[in-house]
Amino acid sequence: MSLELTRSAGGAGDAPPDGQESRRRRFAILLICCTSLLIVGLDVTAVNVALPSIGRGLHARVSGLQWTVDAYSLVLASVLMLAGSMGDRFGRKRTFLTGLSVFSLASLMCSLAPSVELLIAFRVLQGVGGSMMNPVAMSIVTNTFTDARERAQAVGVWGAAFGVSMALGPIVGGALVDSIGWRSIFWINLPVGLAAILLTLRFVPESRAPHARRFDGVGQLLVTTLLATLTFAIIEAPSHGWLSAPIVGTLCASGAALLALLVYEPRREEPLIDLRFFRSTPFASSVAIAVAAFASFGGFLFLSTLYLQQTRGLSPLDAGLAVTPMALMIVVASPLSGRIVGRRGPRVPLLVAGMFLTLGAALLTGLGASTPIASLLVAYVVFGLGFGFVNAPVTNAAVSGMPRAQAGVASAVASTSRQVGTTLGVAIAGALVSSRAADAAHSDFAQATHPAWWTLTGFGALVLALGLLATTNRAHASAQRTAAELNPEALVA
Repeated sequence: MSLELTRSAGGAGDAPPDGQESRRRRFAILLICCTSLLIVGLDVTAVNVALPSIGRGLHARVSGLQWTVDAYSLVLASVLMLAGSMGDRFGRKRTFLTGLSVFSLASLMCSLAPSVELLIAFRVLQGVGGSMMNPVAMSIVTNTFTDARERAQAVGVWGAAFGVSMALGPIVGGALVDSIGWRSIFWINLPVGLAAILLTLRFVPESRAPHARRFDGVGQLLVTTLLATLTFAIIEAPSHGWLSAPIVGTLCASGAALLALLVYEPRREEPLIDLRFFRSTPFASSVAIAVAAFASFGGFLFLSTLYLQQTRGLSPLDAGLAVTPMALMIVVASPLSGRIVGRRGPRVPLLVAGMFLTLGAALLTGLGASTPIASLLVAYVVFGLGFGFVNAPVTNAAVSGMPRAQAGVASAVASTSRQVGTTLGVAIAGALVSSRAADAAHSDFAQATHPAWWTLTGFGALVLALGLLATTNRAHASAQRTAAELNPEALVA
């Protein structure tokens, strides 16, 4: 059974088949959905550039800055799958609009936060709104572009939108922090969010799955517990000690939640996470690749912005300009990767991504307080190329071969893996630096980052290895078997 679309105006009645939808309208819908990536990308990069200013303004330690980033991505990772199923059940357009509204309101509240604790709390609310945006928007895109080659190109545009936001975020965020202050970085979400709401109401059709899954409260609780306790343990271990009671207790809770999830979910008729998805080697590999790639990216951005401002003494604007080459490479590489995936499959982009991510991080393993700016820019360009190549093949592998009615769930799992990676990357990189030099002088910060850069290099190498594994004939055969097992009568995405 193919997915049926309903027009939002009447709430009933079938939308025209994909073949009758003009190419111009399909790409208009794509661009509207990309605004969610634009908002998130602007927010992520601007917040990272503003971290030193936030730390000074709110008297926050490194762990507080980690939580400022991770509170958002942690909530995203925890509830993305729930949001995907909500879109399938209640309507993707309705869920998308709700997410835009909540995210915009939370951004305003972040700009007014009087303490780092309240800022973190409002970032949690931002995460709730964000969870209803990107995976649902990706599901809208997936069901709008049913042709495999056209969909791969659309995914490339999707990745490029993130790259554009990455390019604008450091510059706009740095300029705002320099001229007005760090609170202004949250204001830029408001006009973009409002424009996205108005355009969605006007152009995006409503859609939902013919059979939406039931709410899995136990599964949701277990996922949230697993991610929250693991992140807490990694971030807080440097100050408490790895063998302290709070850290050992949270790690045990994390392990227990994982075990309970593996036991409980297969017994549900409609689980929050259908573990059968992971029998597909390309799908399982794409999830692991996304975690590794985004862990590398999250750690890379976190370390770079702190290093440029704390060690090199750059202003927020100059620091933003310094990391812009990385973002520009993402803009260049993302659509190119999408075209290659559409024409030749995911193997080449995945291998290119793995090699460049590894090399980009490795170039910074000897980082010092006087490392030439030219050397930094080379590393940023190389890393940006690698990250730009990874998004299209990961997204394509996540949704290809899955029954179209479950596109929301599959894309939510893929998006969740990205947020899990970002959360872990910031947590691990920050913890490694804190362990080496919790209150180090500026000249020692660069030395303290060396273990973190080696760890990010390892993440890049993992992307390369998994890229090889995910693109073999045996892996493709496992995807076909999994699709047939999930729903032998369904049209595939």
